[in-house]
Amino acid sequence: MSFVDTIEVPGLGNRGYLAGGAHGAVAVDPPRDVDRVLAAVARRGVRLTQVVETHVHNDYVSGGLELARLTGAAYVVPAGARVAYERVPVADGDVLEIEAGLALRALATPGHTPHHTSYVLEETGRAVAVFTGGSLLIGTVGRPDLVEPRLTGELARAQHASAHRLAAELPDGTAVLPTHGFGSFCSAGDASGSATTIGRERAVNEALVKDVDTFVAELLAGLDDVPAYYAHMGPLNSGGPAPVDLTPPRRADAAQIAARLAAGEWVVDLRNRVAFAEGHVPGALNFEADGQLATYLAWLLPWGRPVTLLAESAAQLAAAQRELTRVGIDRPAAAATGTPGAWLRPGEQPRSFPRATFTELAAHGTRDVVVLDVRRNTERAGGHIRGSLHIPLHQLRERLGEIPGGTVWVHCAGGMRAAVAASLLDAAGRSVVAVDDGFAAARAAGAGICNQSPCPPHPRPSGVAGCAS
Repeated sequence: MSFVDTIEVPGLGNRGYLAGGAHGAVAVDPPRDVDRVLAAVARRGVRLTQVVETHVHNDYVSGGLELARLTGAAYVVPAGARVAYERVPVADGDVLEIEAGLALRALATPGHTPHHTSYVLEETGRAVAVFTGGSLLIGTVGRPDLVEPRLTGELARAQHASAHRLAAELPDGTAVLPTHGFGSFCSAGDASGSATTIGRERAVNEALVKDVDTFVAELLAGLDDVPAYYAHMGPLNSGGPAPVDLTPPRRADAAQIAARLAAGEWVVDLRNRVAFAEGHVPGALNFEADGQLATYLAWLLPWGRPVTLLAESAAQLAAAQRELTRVGIDRPAAAATGTPGAWLRPGEQPRSFPRATFTELAAHGTRDVVVLDVRRNTERAGGHIRGSLHIPLHQLRERLGEIPGGTVWVHCAGGMRAAVAASLLDAAGRSVVAVDDGFAAARAAGAGICNQSPCPPHPRPSGVAGCAS
């Protein structure tokens, strides 16, 4: 009997896998912090025979090379991938034996990248699961635009063909085990659910229920911006990532925190957004540890800029440090734990700003305030507050000068990104209110939702004349 263990990486919306039998196992698309995979191997009491990659990843730093080095397993990478290290190249149709009666069969599934390869887990010749990486996801497929803009259209068509190949060659009951699609920005569309099969995808997946021209047109029209740090992930993975170092960073006292801020370094407060709004070090930025910390911090942080972490506990700091290594932020410059009282020099006072709901925004009215929407373009297209200014969060740092004077009421879809934006505005000296509420509440609150861009003119009961798009 075979097994498949899932290695969840929820902050990035990804999964790695450990699959095997009684004696041998293979790791598929492992995360950077390979100790989690090693622990799974030990629990199973098996020998790791291969570490396989479905593709050279563009959204996280792979732990594959290090895992293979530590275990002596063969490091298997698609033959078409250009990498700077020794590996076992795998091509379409190749079979990798895990143990007697259990093997992986490689299927070329280009689309997410030109060299993308899926792996069918076969037990005594019968397909029981397929590791689809960034090819066939749950209800959708992986993005085709992460490699080279001139290849995007061609790769979109390849995604359609690869999805159809998987559906044609594998039985309905085959479990589909993708790497992306659980909140990952590598997903081309919304992926819902945590488990699926070839049969289910044949009935619902957008690549399998639409003709190729419709699929490609809709896929390309729905693509939104890519996290800026993605540009650094592919080269890191192609060159060979360095071993991870999770030892605690150097400790920073209040004077050192102030000096780092004065030098233009980033000081990141990991506490929840409620605690941050109530009191924080002036100039610090708020990226909650319990959220998409790695994605948004790596997206907004200028690449290579030193970062100091402020955490409420050693456990929170260690978890954040682990998550950040997955996107190439390997060593925080310094760190401190505790509360703002310990992070401020004598005589310094914490800063704070108010939080609000959409009901409070509607009651306040938008005259003489700026309503700032920091959601992505695709989210904004589904409806927005009439008269609001739109600057996606990942563009805010460069576009602060575009925000008119006055108090800024900033919102997103649920509150987390609004908190990040509020901290950026607060650090820049702006008066800010963080709308900590789900956007679905805006319509019920009477906040004035517009579903067009630009909004058609209509009477302005609360002093708003139009819609900034």
